Amino acid sequence: MNKFAGLARTFASVAILVSVSVPAVQAQDVTEDQIKAARATIAALGVTNSFDNILPNLAERLKNTLIQASPNHQELITATVDEKALSLAERRSDLEREAAAIYAKTFTVDELKAIADFYNSTAGKKLLNDGPIASREMLKAADIWAAGVSRDLTNEATKSLDEKIGNAAAANAGTTAPAQ
Repeated sequence: MNKFAGLARTFASVAILVSVSVPAVQAQDVTEDQIKAARATIAALGVTNSFDNILPNLAERLKNTLIQASPNHQELITATVDEKALSLAERRSDLEREAAAIYAKTFTVDELKAIADFYNSTAGKKLLNDGPIASREMLKAADIWAAGVSRDLTNEATKSLDEKIGNAAAANAGTTAPAQ
């Protein structure tokens, strides 16, 4: 039993060392130039803009839960949760740093600069604004096209099979006349 306890402690120690050393190694892989380029790319793409509502949504959810539990303290709950949420707002930059590190690890500095340059251009901005509309319209067109192809495939295959089965049935009927 003591052997297993010692083995478990050894594995736990190794796991702690690995978990502590891996982030340090990963952090060394990203240069300041990569982070700078990644931040410019993220800003150009606006990929983290949707994260702006995370804290306000969490605060609203918490307020609703607490107010349901203690409706007599609605004003105090609202003021307290809002105060605490505002004090946590500065942590939003942690998420920006994480996003920049992810982009920095995924793309080279040159790729990040090219992406940022494109999305800061008129064409890139238009793609960001109008791309979702074009994609939605393209999906509608694909659905209409698929429905037409499905209809035509069904009609043509059914017609062809009817002809082939009909011809085969007629041929079989002529060769297999009942014996009298």
